[in-house]
Amino acid sequence: MKQLVSALFISAVSIFPAAAQQTQKPVLHGKNWMAITGKPLAATAGAMTFQKGGNAVDAACAMLAATCTMWDTLSWGGETQALIYNPKTKKVIAINAMGVAPSGATVDFFKNKGYNFPPEYGPLAATTPGTPGGLLYMLANYGTLSLEQVLSPAMEMAAGYPIEAQAANSIERGKDKIKEWPYSKEVFLTHPGEKREAPEAGEIFVQKDLLATLQKMVAAEKTALKQGKNRKQAIMAAYDRVYKGDIAREFVRSSQEQGGLITMEDLAKWKPLEEEPLMVNYKGVDVYKLQQWTQGPMLLQALNILENFDLKGMGYNSTKYIHTLYQAMNLAFADRDFYYGDPASGPKGPMKGLLSKEYAKERAKLIQYDKNDVAIGPGNPYPFEGRKNPYIKLLKDRGYELDTTKRNFAPAHDMTNNMPDAAYQDRLWLGTTSVEAADKEGWVVSMTPSGGWLPACIAGKTGMGMSQRMQSFVLDSTLNPFNVVAPGKRPRVTLSPSMALKDGKPFLASAVQGGDTQDQNLLQFFLNVTEFGMNVQQATEAANFNTNQLWLSLGGTKTTDRQPKPGQILLNDNTTQMVRDELKKMGYTLSFGGRTSGPVNAVYFDWKHGGLWGGSSNHGEDYGIGW
Repeated sequence: MKQLVSALFISAVSIFPAAAQQTQKPVLHGKNWMAITGKPLAATAGAMTFQKGGNAVDAACAMLAATCTMWDTLSWGGETQALIYNPKTKKVIAINAMGVAPSGATVDFFKNKGYNFPPEYGPLAATTPGTPGGLLYMLANYGTLSLEQVLSPAMEMAAGYPIEAQAANSIERGKDKIKEWPYSKEVFLTHPGEKREAPEAGEIFVQKDLLATLQKMVAAEKTALKQGKNRKQAIMAAYDRVYKGDIAREFVRSSQEQGGLITMEDLAKWKPLEEEPLMVNYKGVDVYKLQQWTQGPMLLQALNILENFDLKGMGYNSTKYIHTLYQAMNLAFADRDFYYGDPASGPKGPMKGLLSKEYAKERAKLIQYDKNDVAIGPGNPYPFEGRKNPYIKLLKDRGYELDTTKRNFAPAHDMTNNMPDAAYQDRLWLGTTSVEAADKEGWVVSMTPSGGWLPACIAGKTGMGMSQRMQSFVLDSTLNPFNVVAPGKRPRVTLSPSMALKDGKPFLASAVQGGDTQDQNLLQFFLNVTEFGMNVQQATEAANFNTNQLWLSLGGTKTTDRQPKPGQILLNDNTTQMVRDELKKMGYTLSFGGRTSGPVNAVYFDWKHGGLWGGSSNHGEDYGIGW
């Protein structure tokens, strides 16, 4: 394997002086707990919950409920997933609260409507709601407080809170779409007929229907307790009301009224899953991600590839470093785009092979040290788990050569060299939020909840915005045979929290918003800490780069909306001229921005001193509180 250290080009090596970097926001310190999320009010909800005596799971659920009530990046009808470190068992567990495709959501159904992918917005974009079930499951099984205690900040907000400019302006921008849905129009357009129909920044935004739904959930808990049920049973009584009771009936009625497919049976059959996370060891650190119904294993694959190179010796954001990471991410994304999908529905994916160190070494050999490889395609991981690849013909029909002694080439429909326009970048970065919580007992939670973002279609009088995650399915098996839409199946999503253990103890927990950029930014954040010695706040703010050489997972209903853009790279504005010139010579097409680091939120565990360090991005409204 040709090592990049023997590259023929000259690179600007910039070994990172970690202690010298000044951050725009201070690092957070806490002895007892840490609460970080994408909204200041929601971080306060987490702090309030800790002050009530709750653990990190309680606080994470309170922050989740609060962010869902604030609408900008998600709402109550969306989806949730989490990695949780349980100090009692000393294990990381994964919570899968992703909704599924409803009855009638078939390839033929969408193709007959003229779609290349399921739609971005409206009732036909909706999977079954996962967030309420995920929250209730986590709280019942791993929290300590009552549902009423955990939901009290969200209920107070639903009764009226000063809406932030970001959400208020999103409503105004999306008001034409919002007017297509009667229940959304009633909630969001507080000044109908005026020039600005959305709320003003700071206006007290009231959600009577959502408040009633949350009160019904708490009432179910109280009734169950009066009947002699224990805490867990009482919380799950609220679950039954959401998925089988009057809340479910109104959700289904209004979804179908507005043209959706979700049925009562869909809601009753769905349930959150507790899963084993996937893990690889990178230089003594165990890194955990959710299973391949998310893009999370892509980060693990990239780490396995990068373990074959001296990244620290290259220097932080040197040409060699950027090129190596770009190529490694492209290799992992090519596998993600073809092999990842819901493991509970459809064919069994080759995850053992994809995550093997031997497969990573073979993939690393494909990296060309002097230029960008525009022809990177999916590999053949099946021999690395003792199986025969059943998709050889499909891959060859698509135009890929799997023989690693030959150069892969990308088929024509994968290739485009247009510079990313604003719509493409919006789809690449399409945001959600992140939730990080940790406590002195050792509980740690990392989440990237999403779905039901603005402009959202509200499900009747539930006050809940419906998910838009159906768009992450494909309708063409030549793109990905594992992620073809089918009733009862979960889409392969971008949502991807991270957790890392060192010496058997929590080391880092992190998550980030941003669609397909999530694991790109989390990978670089992790390397900022482990390879370049940055503290957790420095690592969240440090300049990253993004590759566009991948299939987009969100946005656009035409194939051309989502095609890879080989060689396109987003760099930070402060990238040196020398690095820019060298990358251009290697075949890269450069674009620049000031926002290239996430936003990442994270917790670092300082076992030497017995404290917690929090990092909260300097982009957007992300905010953390420690004590």
